[in-house]
Amino acid sequence: MSDLTLKIKRRKSLRQTLQNLPKVDLHRHLEGSLRLSTLAEIAREHGVDLPSYDIEELRPYVQVTTDEPPDFHAFLEKFDFLARFYSRPECIDRISYEAVADAAQDNVKYLELRFNPAALALSQGFYFEEVVERVISAVKKAEQDFDIMVRLLTTIRRDYDQDTSSHIVDIAISYADQSIVGLDLAGDEVHYSGRPFAALFSKAKEAGLGITVHAGEAMGAESVRTAIELLRADRIGHGVKASEDLAVMDLVRERGITLEMCPTSNIQTAAVKAITRHPLRAFFQIGLPVTINTDDPSVSNTTLTDEYMVAVRGIGVTVPEIKQMILTGVRAAFLPPSERERLEAWFVEALGDSKVGPPGA
Repeated sequence: MSDLTLKIKRRKSLRQTLQNLPKVDLHRHLEGSLRLSTLAEIAREHGVDLPSYDIEELRPYVQVTTDEPPDFHAFLEKFDFLARFYSRPECIDRISYEAVADAAQDNVKYLELRFNPAALALSQGFYFEEVVERVISAVKKAEQDFDIMVRLLTTIRRDYDQDTSSHIVDIAISYADQSIVGLDLAGDEVHYSGRPFAALFSKAKEAGLGITVHAGEAMGAESVRTAIELLRADRIGHGVKASEDLAVMDLVRERGITLEMCPTSNIQTAAVKAITRHPLRAFFQIGLPVTINTDDPSVSNTTLTDEYMVAVRGIGVTVPEIKQMILTGVRAAFLPPSERERLEAWFVEALGDSKVGPPGA
């Protein structure tokens, strides 16, 4: 057997091992999870004006391609193009259902899917509440159809005004008994501080919602500190720039703040210059709670299995360490303690290769 053949066999074996792992994804955006085939079908059915209806010609508009230079704002611009596909309420049903189906296909067993009610509603003048109810309904149906447990987070963009942001917070609180478990702040970290949202995030926290904030992705470690100390974050989306400040890393560790890391996205947005320089494993080794997630599967053309492969082959994470990160994700889930404990017990057994039923069974 040639060295190349052996290398290919080992790679396939590793991928199969990672594919088989029961997974947790805490950081996945609904708006970044649309299938390209679905986009083309929606466009044809509803007369959405596009440069092309061919999937391959459409790809560069909605997906980061291999020849595209890393750029944070270019990454965000993909979502402006994607907004035109929320053309009918039933489209929201479909993309929500398919996002869960695709996660389940990748052996994700617990998913926290975040979505922006304003982004889904405002492009076509829908009511925020209708969007939320449709997402919840579609996700619950997908939960029943597939072997997966799903909870939802609502997202506020950093450039939103206080009225829109307050509306999203109120919706999240009012639907907290119907799968919504957390609040997220995302968007342009470079030009928009999180400080104006402090009161709203405190309100959400006091109402029992989990808080996660995109920080330390495009801006430095101080953005992570602000998210923790001012916005009262339980988790940080990305957080790679925390590596620039020992005091901030100490803060993350002391507060037990879980970092939702997304390796492929971090390269595409230039948050990290090279995959070998990604701080994921270094954070893990110094005791920071870290998880591996997809961010935007369709935009980044990735799956959680792909992210695990990148972590192992590009960053040097071991399979046993991946398993520990999966359990970290379970412990950081925005669930009531009793539910979280049951889920953790299931994952501990499943990661030990025991034959077990679906989580929550």
